[in-house]
Amino acid sequence: MTSTNKTLTQAILNFSKSYSQQHVEQFGHLPTVEHDEQWLSPCDLGSHDTSHHYWQAVAMESVQLADNKEEALSFENVESALNIELHPDIKIYFTTIFSGDIEAQSDDGELSLLFAWNKDDFERLQENIIGHILMKQKLKQVETVFFAVTDEEDMIISVDNSSGEVWVEQVGCKPHKKLSDSLAEFISQLTHKNVVSEKS
Repeated sequence: MTSTNKTLTQAILNFSKSYSQQHVEQFGHLPTVEHDEQWLSPCDLGSHDTSHHYWQAVAMESVQLADNKEEALSFENVESALNIELHPDIKIYFTTIFSGDIEAQSDDGELSLLFAWNKDDFERLQENIIGHILMKQKLKQVETVFFAVTDEEDMIISVDNSSGEVWVEQVGCKPHKKLSDSLAEFISQLTHKNVVSEKS
């Protein structure tokens, strides 16, 4: 793992940890999510009330170490299906933690960082990425991979697959505003959104 890879991994782990810490400071407990028996996750930490459970991001590596049968999740099938190589930052971002969406604030506004909640969600995410890249290829646009949604409808934040730069793009359109030179740099500049009232 290169120093750049380690920087990105650490940025993701640190930001997800501080998100949980801030939630505890603000509400007195970890974030909660509506519990679904059919949609379990290693992030699940038990019941908050009759319909919600606490959750906290967990490193995929620790989940895999706890279960020797677990294979490390990868994007090999996506790369094979599309006959392209995904930027290393994209692969690191989505294979570092299992997590719910993490609300954040950038200089340009509010956003939600997207992560896989469980293995099935990771597979669904891969399918969405394949669909997104196929659309880009059909439109003859630069190939990007989304990793966050914004508070503006149809506006997503993505990584340019060739350069690793972070851009804002409208779904179906070319990226129109560069936010950062790299994913690690982008995440390091984010702050946690001050939540006035809890969604649950």
